[in-house]
Amino acid sequence: MWDRWRPIGLMTAGLFVIAVVARLLSRFIAHDHTKTQTRIGFVAFVAVAATVAAFAFLWGRRYPMGRVVLDLAGAVLTGCLLSVLIGPYISGGGGPFHKGAGVFFAQIWVYFGVSIGAGLLGLGVLTALGQDYRSQALRRFALKEKGKPKRVTRG
Repeated sequence: MWDRWRPIGLMTAGLFVIAVVARLLSRFIAHDHTKTQTRIGFVAFVAVAATVAAFAFLWGRRYPMGRVVLDLAGAVLTGCLLSVLIGPYISGGGGPFHKGAGVFFAQIWVYFGVSIGAGLLGLGVLTALGQDYRSQALRRFALKEKGKPKRVTRG
């Protein structure tokens, strides 16, 4: 069971660390510069997208698509909730609803949008290259069936 949940937990931790580092950089380096804070936010979302795409690509090679989608969804949902609910306390900006409910829900939608897009990109590249789980299984089946001689039947 530990082997099943460890990769999901590690991905969640990675997504949360990206958010924490971005918030700390924004707090200490770009305290009064909104342009720099915006750049840090964009870089953080690019890092989140790269992480999700990389995990989608790696997991898609080993496991069926249903399991990959559920694992990615669980890790992204947990990482998003940790980042949005605990992140504001780390950056010293008050609670999650300090800037209003609109900003809170906008963060969630942007996080999910970036994650879904990156996951689809990773899985799409994997499928286009023919390296996904199903393509590999079909390739193994074709090679196995190719090696067998045809059955001779009486007519």
